[in-house]
Amino acid sequence: MRDDVVISVKNLSMGFQDEILMQDISFEIYSGDIFVILGGSGSGKSTLLKHLIGLYSPLSGQILIKGRDITRADDSEKAEIMRAIGISYQSGALFGSMTLLENVRLPLEEFTNLTITAMNLISRIKLSQVGLIGYENHMPSELSAGMQKRAAIARAMALDPSILFLDEPSAGLDPITSLELDELILNLAQSLRITFVIVTHELSSIFKIGRRMIILDKKRKTIAAEGAPADLRNNSSDPWVRSFLNRTNPDKVQNLKH
Repeated sequence: MRDDVVISVKNLSMGFQDEILMQDISFEIYSGDIFVILGGSGSGKSTLLKHLIGLYSPLSGQILIKGRDITRADDSEKAEIMRAIGISYQSGALFGSMTLLENVRLPLEEFTNLTITAMNLISRIKLSQVGLIGYENHMPSELSAGMQKRAAIARAMALDPSILFLDEPSAGLDPITSLELDELILNLAQSLRITFVIVTHELSSIFKIGRRMIILDKKRKTIAAEGAPADLRNNSSDPWVRSFLNRTNPDKVQNLKH
């Protein structure tokens, strides 16, 4: 195993009751990665993300975050593990009754003993890092969808996590705003050396920012491919994978294979 592995998934099976979504999957995420989880509708992308952050328990297997198994951790250890990560959900999940500053400050209030002055300073720094300095006193409803996404990322960074999980960050955004968000992710990854784990179905974003990716196959209940996005698109030995990444009909290819 490489010495820069920050997340290691080993023989993970996940599902609910009698329904198995994915079976015996394994992969690693390295420090500094922009790692993308892709798959068709219902393949388990968001479910896998929720397993990675400890919201769901797997049917079997391990998930190690910086060497610590989140699937077997008690509440105290899981809280410690969670301090190393930040999460931005698809909706942004900002509190509409709070200003942006108050939203970003929430994790600091919950997990630190800093003074209000220090927390406000940190919150302003995080807003500055996502291009929202000057909007501290705005309510979420006063902002565009793209600005709300940026604010949610600022809140996810409040505790200086080394790993950021983003669930469909470009969902609902127009192409220009989506491109600006891609640029922000690239900048944060480079300047702050944050590892990103991103669930998305936006192929243009994947090819622009993704360094490595896995593709979940609902029918085979496993990882269909792993590697660099452009390489998989152009050179994968699996016709279904090439079809999926080239926006042709992968199901027709898969039906022919099976």
